[in-house]
Amino acid sequence: MSFNKKVTSSKISTMAANVLLDKAASKTAKSLAGSALSQVEKGKQTGDKMEDLASVVLKSSKYNETTKSLAGAVLSQSNKER
Repeated sequence: MSFNKKVTSSKISTMAANVLLDKAASKTAKSLAGSALSQVEKGKQTGDKMEDLASVVLKSSKYNETTKSLAGAVLSQSNKER
């Protein structure tokens, strides 16, 4: 199985932390933020359920730019074989 060695950038990490602190942020945004923050260190990659969620977010016009940015970051750290 191939392994993606990318890690979350400081810009995305800050964005994710702000989303988690925002009481008005959606459950979807918070899930993506948590996933992005969990991948700050090497050795972690996006699971298949988070890949599916991130894909849905990117295809939808329902989500704001912050949520889409988090989704893109999460997808960029996914398993290359999936």
